Amino acid sequence: MAHWRERPEGGNRFWLALIRWCILHIGRGFAQVGLLPTTLYFFLVRGPERRASKTWLERVDAPRKGWWGVMIHIYTFAITIVDRVLLLAGRGDELDVRPEGVEHLHEVLDRGRGCMLLGSHLGSFEAIRVFSRSAPPEYRHLKVVMDRDQNSLITQMMEEISPDIRDTVINARQPGPAIVLEAGGVMERGGMVAMLADRTWASEAAVEVDFLGGRARLPAAPLAIADTLDVPVVMVFGLYEGRRRYRLIFEPLPGPAERATTRSERRRRLDERVQRYADRLAHFARQYPYNWFNFYDFWTADTDPDRRSRND
Repeated sequence: MAHWRERPEGGNRFWLALIRWCILHIGRGFAQVGLLPTTLYFFLVRGPERRASKTWLERVDAPRKGWWGVMIHIYTFAITIVDRVLLLAGRGDELDVRPEGVEHLHEVLDRGRGCMLLGSHLGSFEAIRVFSRSAPPEYRHLKVVMDRDQNSLITQMMEEISPDIRDTVINARQPGPAIVLEAGGVMERGGMVAMLADRTWASEAAVEVDFLGGRARLPAAPLAIADTLDVPVVMVFGLYEGRRRYRLIFEPLPGPAERATTRSERRRRLDERVQRYADRLAHFARQYPYNWFNFYDFWTADTDPDRRSRND
């Protein structure tokens, strides 16, 4: 299977624009009905993603496996895209987003040092933006590190709905030092910087972790940046439960009691923290298997370049 960044984006601008119009002008219920043929289409034409989903659901022993489980999996992904449109259009009141663990975030921000939010492709990361918009002022200074060129059609569609989100993005394609400086400026002012911490570039520095019965690579950069800037880290999971309901969970990721003094000690502590993050990601992925939106072989796609070149 090709590396996840090499897979073509699904859909086209016309159909995405039509779906967006239906969501905003006819309603979420109508859009849900329209997602049934869309789900079937992607099930039929996206072979690598279909097979990766089937393998994933077997690995976590999902309630529904096989091809029917794959259909549920694809549909769950599609409905979160629909809900992103509502959230960005300022219609989040049509959804039931229930924050949990906000006291942990409040405790961290009260220190005035800002914080890093660690997210993932499990559920809806967009719920964080909506939470920050509707929360008290101290929660509103949020920037997200993201690659706008990945899934560019969906990104453009979302920015057309809410142009101001461009101002909340830190470009992930910048050199690493530029990202650190921009993120540091946000957190120095007491703000939050959010990063997705479950996918790697093929050549990116990574930490190999135990994850759901296998070995997988997770990016080292998010927690290395947090360590460099000496800021607290809070994990966040926006989990879709069905029937318009989301759990938005905040959990602190414990840091070392004191700063490391040698490079080997820093590396060891970084490895331990990435493993802790992986453990919590695995915990919620088992609970919400259809929220897992990494539609590729998570365990081998990044770890074996020779295998990638043989399969591409």
